[in-house]
Amino acid sequence: MVIAVDFDGTIVTHEYPRIGREIPFAIDTLKRIQKDFQAILVLWTVREGKELTEAIEYCRERGLEFYAANANYPEETEKDNQPRKLKADLFIDDRNLGGLPDWGVIYQMIASGDYFKPAPTEIKSEYPPKKKGFMQSLLGG
Repeated sequence: MVIAVDFDGTIVTHEYPRIGREIPFAIDTLKRIQKDFQAILVLWTVREGKELTEAIEYCRERGLEFYAANANYPEETEKDNQPRKLKADLFIDDRNLGGLPDWGVIYQMIASGDYFKPAPTEIKSEYPPKKKGFMQSLLGG
């Protein structure tokens, strides 16, 4: 299984061209996906040049290695400035319809094979629901 993974907003918070803070569990979950499912991970990002190298090194320093970056395989080169088209089974990206699910949800979707079903829209909380505020009670919300 080939999984394309975005960087900004998916592995780290959006602070391009700087590298943002790591999104909790992103790198650990990706390493576990590689190990548990023998997944081939490809970094799929708008970053190029120096910024791309920085993103690759950021992940490498944390033990996450990608098979390729912005390409289907490491030796692939841009041809005639054609748009990049990646052949991946899955794309993990914060710009996904519905946004980026929690990394635990992402792992469970891959583990169960249910990655073509919508992610749960609600995560059950161990905390009691919040009480309605005055305005919500007044307006019926």
